[in-house]
Amino acid sequence: MLSALILLPLVGAVLLGLQRGLDARGAGRQAGIWALVIAFLAAIPNPSKPAEWTLAWMDDGAFSFRFAIDGISWLFLVLTGVVTLLAILASLLWEKGSRAYFALILVIESALFGVFTARHFIPWFLFWEMTLIPAFLLIHLWGGTGARKAALRFFIATLGGSAFLLVGFLALQFAVGTMDFDALAKLATRSELAPKLATAFGLPAVAGHNLLVMVALAVLLGLAVKIPIVPLHIWLPAAYTEAPTPVTMILTGLLSKMGVYGLLRIFLPVFPEVLPSLAPLLLGLSVATVLLGAVAALAQTDLKRMMAYSSVNHLGYCALAIAAVAAGGGREEISSAITGVVYQAFNHGIIAAALFFGIGILEQRSGGRRGLSDFGGLRSAMPVFCGLFGIATFASLGLPGLGGFVGEFLIFNGVFGLKPLAASLSAIGLLLTAVFLLRMIRKVFAGPLRNTTHPPADLCPSERGLLGAAVAIMFLTGLLPAVLFSTANPAILELVKILHP
Repeated sequence: MLSALILLPLVGAVLLGLQRGLDARGAGRQAGIWALVIAFLAAIPNPSKPAEWTLAWMDDGAFSFRFAIDGISWLFLVLTGVVTLLAILASLLWEKGSRAYFALILVIESALFGVFTARHFIPWFLFWEMTLIPAFLLIHLWGGTGARKAALRFFIATLGGSAFLLVGFLALQFAVGTMDFDALAKLATRSELAPKLATAFGLPAVAGHNLLVMVALAVLLGLAVKIPIVPLHIWLPAAYTEAPTPVTMILTGLLSKMGVYGLLRIFLPVFPEVLPSLAPLLLGLSVATVLLGAVAALAQTDLKRMMAYSSVNHLGYCALAIAAVAAGGGREEISSAITGVVYQAFNHGIIAAALFFGIGILEQRSGGRRGLSDFGGLRSAMPVFCGLFGIATFASLGLPGLGGFVGEFLIFNGVFGLKPLAASLSAIGLLLTAVFLLRMIRKVFAGPLRNTTHPPADLCPSERGLLGAAVAIMFLTGLLPAVLFSTANPAILELVKILHP
């Protein structure tokens, strides 16, 4: 099942590329079928029984293609299947793209499956880099007027982060002879990484800790670019704004989760020895990400750009929780914070994709306009759209009963017990989020209808199905959080044992 999940999207991409007589609509239909099948397969594995698949490669360097699924990775696989399916169906609905466009989306899906299951750095890094080229091409070739610069900035920033990742893990390979994540975590729990680094590089034993801090910092920088954490977010607003809306759904719903997943599954378990040393830096940057993301969103008049900064703000909560966990504290608080990160990442992927899909609908109805002041009174002309989009907005706000509330509550429940000052400052971000999202609802939905001669049409059945499905997931995860908790809890507890033996 593991190998099938990774290879099936690639097979679909190759088949789409080989069918030369296939038009865009036919390619979209085939890609939709592939995405539907793959999303179904992603939900099949039983996360209560972790599965593993290994292919030996280079014994001398302890290199292997090792993949595994547990409760945490399973949730990210399901998220990948769902968001990719929504993005492909949205592209088909709006007649966006071509054979190459849909093939590139399937390649990204394959790479994401690899990132969320690989347990050795070599295959993990290959899949990590594999997302870069398709995303760059999708932004550059099918994006807006500023797509060329946005795609180039995205490429350079992500590639720069990858260089830090590679250098950090090459140092670990040189010192301990393996880049297997689980093997490194075991060495870390015995406090063996720092001495081995000092010995390998011919340094005094006391310098081993400082060297391990530098390695951990390099890995942190590489992961932080993807989330992104301020000030490494400079590529995000332009990329999200200029990319086609379905591609933006993938960027915000999935590619940003690669960094969060990396912090959970690589940074925390491999570097517990030096986490307290890096916690103040990460904590400060996380609070800045939460606050500055909300302030920047409040200043925007472009709806797509506003939601781009909103994503920075919401993913800042994940970084905040991980920073608080790195600082150390009680077992219950650490468990709450990590559980909140997993829940927030999953729900933000669904909510953000739905919000960008809604903005895409407004663009389609208005001939490309998406300014905050371009609309008004839409609830009288588009009641179904306003109802569904409003629910997604309130889910992003953290309204109880919807998926966004549970993750944020658990994060702040944990962070207040670990770092109350940082939690108190970050709570201001929650208030600012309410301000700019409620202002958007007021200006777009309320007031007089701007165009009474040709009022925009409400959602067609296909649009209702797509947006309604996303809203249904928000209700499911908000009202029945045990659906996700029961699958992820065993893996979360294993991570907590590493951080708090």
